Amino acid sequence: MSARIGAAIMAVLLGLYIVLVAQRAWLLLVSGEPIGVAMGIALIVLPGIAAWALWREMAFGFGAHRLARQLEADDALPQEQLDVHPSGRPDRDQADALFPIYRADVEAHPDDWRAWFRLGLAYDGAGDRKRARGALRKAIALERADRRSR
Repeated sequence: MSARIGAAIMAVLLGLYIVLVAQRAWLLLVSGEPIGVAMGIALIVLPGIAAWALWREMAFGFGAHRLARQLEADDALPQEQLDVHPSGRPDRDQADALFPIYRADVEAHPDDWRAWFRLGLAYDGAGDRKRARGALRKAIALERADRRSR
């Protein structure tokens, strides 16, 4: 729960940043000074990029949470219990040993979002955040396509 609160706080702060930078950009644009207008245009790009990044991360978080709830309701989440270090991180050797099971499931069922989601959890347990996010993005896309085709 604290991760969600932290994400919400960061989203609010980023939203405030976007509003304040957009306000400054507008003031520079209407100043009439060539340098001010150029800086105003540059400042419009920054809130645009920030808004896009915020939207993308929030959509990813909501999508991953929705799929996790659905897997939990279907009792299809991985059942393995990994030992954790005092820091709360799972034991990497145990996670690495489980990884081939979930990779084989994805290879056997490449269009199943559930298999991709579980693979993402395995990547995360093994400490590979980049691949974990990629697998979760793939799961979200597959589930969305599956929902649209119904």
